Amino acid sequence: MVVGRIINEIVLIVTALFPIVNPVGGAPIFLALTRDISPAERRLLAWRVTVNGFFLLLGSILIGSHVLSFFGVSLPIVQVGGGLVVISTSWAMLKREDEPDRHDVKRTADSGVVLRKAFYPLTLPLTVGPGSIATAITLGANEPGRGLTGIALGLAAAVAGALIVCLTVFVCYGFSDRLVRLLGPAAVSVIVRLSAFLLTCVGLQIVWNGVSALVRTM
Repeated sequence: MVVGRIINEIVLIVTALFPIVNPVGGAPIFLALTRDISPAERRLLAWRVTVNGFFLLLGSILIGSHVLSFFGVSLPIVQVGGGLVVISTSWAMLKREDEPDRHDVKRTADSGVVLRKAFYPLTLPLTVGPGSIATAITLGANEPGRGLTGIALGLAAAVAGALIVCLTVFVCYGFSDRLVRLLGPAAVSVIVRLSAFLLTCVGLQIVWNGVSALVRTM
């Protein structure tokens, strides 16, 4: 019975977070931002993004609602602010595709410079964005208290669920370079443009959801 409860909570966390994190859709964007480093460095960067994303999701599930309450910040505000960041990042991606690559090669050839971008913007907001954080916080806030046993089960489910989602991020990001050989540069360029545009739309939707919630509270 205990195992069944843990499995049910893990399935709930994974099914709620995986479509929002969307590592498959984010892989072309990750590849475009890291196209000037070696595959080994790309996999190292993907691992750092995976670790960052895991702790972000786990922290959001376990203490996210308490942190927001402490600072007096509501979920709609997180959605509005995070959505604006998503729009800004995706818009820069759309513009970057039209710029010459020569300057970018000089700027990203140093792997240390690229690795410093592991948290922003590669982890936040491209991988674990405001939608993922808001969903994770909601999952944690809706978790009923069931004593020490319930807390332990919830912690185990949160760790396992976030780990499963983030491991898929590592697989999709770490081997995203194979998309170029499989699809070709032209197809990848189209996928990147479409993904960046869809990411802009997602950002707008997140902002709209936040604004709508704020208006309802007035």
